[in-house]
Amino acid sequence: MTTATTFPKILSVCPKQGKTLLVTFDNGECREYDCTPLLQSTIFSPLRDDALFRCVHVDSHGYGVVWNDDIDLAESEIWLNGKMTESDDALDKY
Repeated sequence: MTTATTFPKILSVCPKQGKTLLVTFDNGECREYDCTPLLQSTIFSPLRDDALFRCVHVDSHGYGVVWNDDIDLAESEIWLNGKMTESDDALDKY
């Protein structure tokens, strides 16, 4: 029998300079996620537009972040590949 891995849900997301996201999870941890590598992919290339990138918001159940009907990221991707940070430290950088 296989057990499913669960990840913390997302409480908030804040777009930052350099196409990064500051994401706060329901366990109190914050992660910075660099979206720059995603921009090479056709599906994520519209995020090169700063206005669209800044439109990011948390999915209604906390299972990811969403820009529009076509572009989103799962909480697991951000949790596994984001860099752990202190929210106050990350906010000071911007």
